[in-house]
Amino acid sequence: MKSKSQFHVDESKPWFQPEAGWPCQVPRNIEFPRISLYEMFCQAVEKYRDLPAIWFLKQFMTYGELAAYVDRLATGLHRTGLKKGDVVAIALPNCCQYVISYYACAKLGLIPVPVNPTYKPAEVLHELKLVGAGTVIILDVLYEPLLASIESEHHIDRLIVTNIVDMLKLSSFKKWLGKKLKKIPTGKVPKQAVSFLGLLDTKPLQVNVNVGPDDIATYIMTGGTTGIPKATVLTNFNCVSNAIQVSHWLWSKEPGACMVGILPLFHSFGMTSVMNCVLHSGMFMMLFPKPPDTEETIKTICEIGPDNQTYYPGAEVLFQRIADYPEISKYPIAKKLRGCISGAGPLHKNVKDRFQEATGVLLVEGYGLSEASPVVAGGALGGGDTTGTIGFPLPGIEWKIMDMETGTRELPVGESGELTVTGPTVMQGYLGNPTETEAAIMEIDGKRWLYTGDIGFMDEHGRVTLNDRKKQLIKVKGYSVFPTEVEQLLGSHDCIHDVAVAGLPDKETGEAVKAWVVVKKGWEGRITEEELKQWAKTNITHYKVPKHIDFIQEIPKSIVGKVLRRELQESDPIYKAFYGDSQAKE
Repeated sequence: MKSKSQFHVDESKPWFQPEAGWPCQVPRNIEFPRISLYEMFCQAVEKYRDLPAIWFLKQFMTYGELAAYVDRLATGLHRTGLKKGDVVAIALPNCCQYVISYYACAKLGLIPVPVNPTYKPAEVLHELKLVGAGTVIILDVLYEPLLASIESEHHIDRLIVTNIVDMLKLSSFKKWLGKKLKKIPTGKVPKQAVSFLGLLDTKPLQVNVNVGPDDIATYIMTGGTTGIPKATVLTNFNCVSNAIQVSHWLWSKEPGACMVGILPLFHSFGMTSVMNCVLHSGMFMMLFPKPPDTEETIKTICEIGPDNQTYYPGAEVLFQRIADYPEISKYPIAKKLRGCISGAGPLHKNVKDRFQEATGVLLVEGYGLSEASPVVAGGALGGGDTTGTIGFPLPGIEWKIMDMETGTRELPVGESGELTVTGPTVMQGYLGNPTETEAAIMEIDGKRWLYTGDIGFMDEHGRVTLNDRKKQLIKVKGYSVFPTEVEQLLGSHDCIHDVAVAGLPDKETGEAVKAWVVVKKGWEGRITEEELKQWAKTNITHYKVPKHIDFIQEIPKSIVGKVLRRELQESDPIYKAFYGDSQAKE
């Protein structure tokens, strides 16, 4: 009899049962091969060499072409003196060079660390120091805004620069003319900078580096929406396992299918769903260097995406924009999209319903966190309806709800506590931070359980509904108020287009609920803050009713669509008066 995998999940678990709605096309358990990311990539190249791997700026790159570039860059990096374990920061938007750099690092056992191109210099400095990056691969136009002012504070041994069109099949004259006419963005870089194209202009050599499944694959920064970002340590096995899990979850895909790549590759959601899963599965990624407007998104999906074989992972705001696009009915988007997955934050029911009604395309909620490589769960793309929950744990993932006081007592169905997960994708820890690592990971019965910091409850079918982040829980006179729940309730009002809720200090109640509201077009001036409060008092339990409401033009969100509640809180006059302008609440 074949022995069970270390990550075998007991198939008597409630989420596997027929009444729960587990998609019958997805296996309950799978084998996770102990291979490196580069080995996974090579296996895919052998199978899909002539299929497209990337679409970028109206051009395709095949698996075979991508593999040749990866081998050439790996040779070039090796010749500069980089060796296994060295850290390489990648400060690039979505582009071919990002994928090439990531997998060239994977081949050599280097540790790629993605840098958010929208960061400010102080944030970049914190990241480079934390991970010890001596090499940076960067877009030329990003050098001055990101690195120029901080190089004196952190020495960079190798600065490798590229232009956004470097990998496109354009003549050198067209590239020169485009930059000259400022149609192609470019920027000044130091004379000692090394050309990305120069590193590619070399005959690939056999570079023998022993990279195993337990070697570090990447450091991924946590979101930093509730505090200072930390670096999660992910192994090759972590990343390969998550790519395989997501691939199984997209059971209906075929080689040549498409993944829309608006999610940034520097974010863990994009790393797995748009890049690693795609390259494992023989799909191709439709990459955009920056989020396009809604019309361009829809047009490109309809022009490039294969019929019924196009998948779109993204943040809720992207689906909200499509639902609100007035001419959506003119486009055959339902013919193209097989399914959409909303992640990087909660999917509110009013957005899900509006999107599905406008497009006829299934939209499900996914859940993950950088500490789990990151995808943990998702709604079924064919199976039971999991609306209101984060769906099912992916094959190989097991979860529990634990008490928030001790973290040692598993809670019964319906009782809220902290979501904990275990499986092959749980990180090794936070880089250089044993205290935070110990707080996040606990070994129970031989398994490493990750304490997610998310609060929720499990239903009788083993599906989880999340209330909110543990750190964002609002305490009003001892009552627990979950911002996401209040957002859902307020969002059902006809006037509300978007809403964010957070807690503010209050002398009488400890904390007070505040809502920042964006009204729909046509509602401007038709409803007052006091009228909305009165509606809330009629429709929402008293302690959840917002004490403060502000109408604003836009809810601040991260590049992947997470609501920046901390930013709203810290810029609020009540918060400033309580804590002082320069003191942040931890």
